[in-house]
Amino acid sequence: MSQKLTRRSAAKKLVGSAALLTTLPSAVYSMENTAAQPKLKGNINHSVCRWCYDKVPFEDLCKAAKEMGIKSIELTGPDEWPVLKKYGLTSAMPWGAGLGIEKGFNDPQYHDELVKSYEAVIPKVAAAGLDKIICFSGNRNGKTEEQGLANCAVGLKRLMPIAEKHKVTLVMELLNSKVDHKDYQCDHTAWGVELCKRVGSERFKLLYDIYHMQIMEGDIIRTLRDSIHYIAHFHTGGNPGRHEIDETQEIYYPAVMKAIVATGYKGFVGQEFIPTAADNAGKLAALKKAVLLCDV
Repeated sequence: MSQKLTRRSAAKKLVGSAALLTTLPSAVYSMENTAAQPKLKGNINHSVCRWCYDKVPFEDLCKAAKEMGIKSIELTGPDEWPVLKKYGLTSAMPWGAGLGIEKGFNDPQYHDELVKSYEAVIPKVAAAGLDKIICFSGNRNGKTEEQGLANCAVGLKRLMPIAEKHKVTLVMELLNSKVDHKDYQCDHTAWGVELCKRVGSERFKLLYDIYHMQIMEGDIIRTLRDSIHYIAHFHTGGNPGRHEIDETQEIYYPAVMKAIVATGYKGFVGQEFIPTAADNAGKLAALKKAVLLCDV
């Protein structure tokens, strides 16, 4: 019986340990089998999320990403960072700390364990030449919005001294609680912005996932313009379904990318759609198409 691939299942595999390198054989993607890659414009720093291509051997993904002009393979852990360096790539949004999506900073019972976990990994992030790490609010489990904000601020402030010392930014992802992550608390931009204000450090910001926020609130371009100071990273994904960001879905990504560029944002945009192709070559061809679509 096949198992649906989700961010939750991918994240659970990383709780308590770094991601393992994929060793299963697969078809190797080669740009030689496709049309020549146009020169990218350089306005968008392109990244791709590892978990969406978990059937592609990691070094194959690195080679393909490099050929496409992608600079980063993200949601990768400490064991994978040396391989990225080998191929001249970075991890724009590392992971490897925390207790997963559902157990986060909004619950004080997890604070000590979360602080210990992030304190152990933040120096490794900095030593690898990286400057961010992902984190999560956790599920509400009956907590009000105010309780969640207050609890998150208390826990995150404990980590700001070490984050500031190592110049590593903790980045909390905005996720939808309607379809994919039921009961997740950081599910609206305004809530995340308020949390940034309460933490009061440039080393805590938001990951604005365009797919998730389209589901929860829409009005993407206006919202990202108004909130850009608090956004450290972007993710893509086609809605509905979190598949290809092409004409099959409702978000017009060229306009969104142009709006991001217009804000002066210099960070990365991570492709986080789940390709529908059955074979690895098809999956990577879809990734190339998405990069070109977003290269405004």
